[in-house]
Amino acid sequence: MKIIVKHKNKRISILVRQTGFISRGIGLTFKSRNTSNLLFTYSRPVTLEGTLTSVFVFFDFLAIWLDKDNNVIDYRMVKPFTLSIKQNKPFYKIVEVPVNSRNTQIIKQFV
Repeated sequence: MKIIVKHKNKRISILVRQTGFISRGIGLTFKSRNTSNLLFTYSRPVTLEGTLTSVFVFFDFLAIWLDKDNNVIDYRMVKPFTLSIKQNKPFYKIVEVPVNSRNTQIIKQFV
């Protein structure tokens, strides 16, 4: 599925795979850098439960936190084996975009 995120007055289309209950807990762990972009959706605003980790993720990825209207709240390039990646502002969605040749244009929009 595609999601349109709004960042700096731009609309950026990202092809994502919606995560389910189990895959939400796993994320990019033990995947290759050529895996799909992942979308994590929550029914209510998330704060402390939204801590990410990249332990056992073997490549860099872009984490994008969104509000309920897909406006970018924050984004960060995440390095492998980072224990804790926190977001202090409430959010409704996270998109994880692996750094690979397919995602070069998306990543250039943010970094």
